[in-house]
Amino acid sequence: MDQSYETLLLNVDEAGICTLTINRPDKLNALNNQVLEELDEAVDSIKENYKIRGVVITGAGEKAFVAGADIKELSSLDPVSGERVSKKGQAVFQKIEDLTIPVIAAVNGYALGGGCELAMACHLRIASTNAALGLPEVSLGLIPGYGGTQRLTELVGRAKALEFIMTGRQVKAEEAYEVGLVNQVTEHSAVDEAKSMLTKIMKQGPIAIKNALLAVEEAGSAKGFESEARLFGELCGTADFKEGTGAFLAKRKPNFSGK
Repeated sequence: MDQSYETLLLNVDEAGICTLTINRPDKLNALNNQVLEELDEAVDSIKENYKIRGVVITGAGEKAFVAGADIKELSSLDPVSGERVSKKGQAVFQKIEDLTIPVIAAVNGYALGGGCELAMACHLRIASTNAALGLPEVSLGLIPGYGGTQRLTELVGRAKALEFIMTGRQVKAEEAYEVGLVNQVTEHSAVDEAKSMLTKIMKQGPIAIKNALLAVEEAGSAKGFESEARLFGELCGTADFKEGTGAFLAKRKPNFSGK
C-alpha cells in the first residue's frame, strides 16, 4: 500500500495481515478530524486491496490504544456541527464493521471515548493486561456519539451498558473480558496475539469467513435467519465447500482457494 498519512501507519505483511496504527502517541492517539478523515481513506484502500485478508487496528506507543477524542475540537461544537461530527464518526466506524475480512482491535492501553467506540467497531478485541476501556463522555456533558451507545449495548447488554455510560468509569481488562467487551486478555503483545488469531482464522475458507461476518451482521434483525440460509446455500456452490468437505472425508488438511 503506497498511501501516506500523517496520523496513521499502515503495514501489510507477506501473509496478508494489515496493521493499521493510530500514530499520535504524544496525544495518546486521540481522535481528531484529521484522524477520522485518514481512517476513512485507509479503510477504503484496505477494502480495495485483495491481498489483505485480515486487519489489526492498534495505537502507537505503550500507553494508549486511543485515549479519546480531541477535546479542544469538541469544545467548539454547536447542535448542528455536533450532529454532523457524530454522523461522520459513525459512518467511518461503520465502514470498519462492514469490512468482509476480519478486523481485530489490539487494545494496548487506554481505549476511552472514541477509542472504545473504535475498538467496538472491530469484529474482535484483544486487550493487554494494562488496558482500560470506557465511555466517559458524560463527564463532558455529552454521550458517546460514534456508535458507542448502540454497540456497547449489543456487546454487554442494556443494564451494563447503562452502568458504564452513566458512571463514565473505566473498565480494566479483566472486567472487560468478564462482561464480554473484549474477547481475550493477554500478558504479551496485544498486536502479536491479534496476528496469531488472524493466522488461525485465515486458515479457514475465506468465502466462509466473509459470509459468517455478513450473517452475524444481520443477527437480531427480521432478515437474520433468511440471510443465514441464503449465505449457507451460496457456500454450497463454492470450490472451497468441495475442498473442505473432501479434505475432511479424506482426513487431510484443506487447501482453500477462495473460490
